[in-house]
Amino acid sequence: MTRYDDHHGPEGLRVRGTVLVVPGRGETPATYARFGRRLAADAYRVRVVEAPLLDAGDPAASLDRLAGRLSEAVENTGPRDGAVRPVVLVGADSGAAALAALLGRAGAPAVRPPDALVLAGLPGRTGGAAGAWDRELDVRTACPAHRGVLTQDPRVRRGALDEAVPESLLAAADEGEVTVPVLLLTGDADPLADHEALVRTATSWPRARLSVVHGAHHDVLNDLQHRSVAAEVVTFLETLRNELRPLITVRSSPW
Repeated sequence: MTRYDDHHGPEGLRVRGTVLVVPGRGETPATYARFGRRLAADAYRVRVVEAPLLDAGDPAASLDRLAGRLSEAVENTGPRDGAVRPVVLVGADSGAAALAALLGRAGAPAVRPPDALVLAGLPGRTGGAAGAWDRELDVRTACPAHRGVLTQDPRVRRGALDEAVPESLLAAADEGEVTVPVLLLTGDADPLADHEALVRTATSWPRARLSVVHGAHHDVLNDLQHRSVAAEVVTFLETLRNELRPLITVRSSPW
């Protein structure tokens, strides 16, 4: 039985949508407990799956396995007629790369297309964390609470950021075109990101937007700015109901 971590909204509120979270290298579903609770508090149904196993020798099979797991995960997340829409996939690190490759590959993907994607900490082709656990934590996050979560979880694989994301998957993510709405999230202090490539991706995909989080590291969903990042994700989810138009326009007087 595949393990999921589920987060439910406040009792009595109508579910506003379904969010499936795909972790990255070395992470577990527990890594995203705080993020899941935040979105659930806004009445979204959140399910966190296990991080995908990515085979550099057979990337197509890796993506097919991921598609099957996502299809299984979305079942029974809501009432008998299926998951409450919109259904949004959130990927972090290698999970983000795998989702981008899956939804961008030619032909119909082997998973029902979601209504939108959130790709957080999409890795580039830079080197890994290269060092002791404290060094890996420094690459991941400056948030003391999240550093504690990672350190105290016995299922977190230390040194995982030293494992390269398969080049074939990164190439598929770069070369494909994702047509559903996409929110790209990156920290400007993320040493594993290719910031120029992210700008190119955001401008080449037809319905993508790039949000840069000032001071955030690689684990952009779980860094010091996690409250603002969760709010940015919820804002994106809410725009899906309004043809991607922001529901609030901010106009400031000159300082």
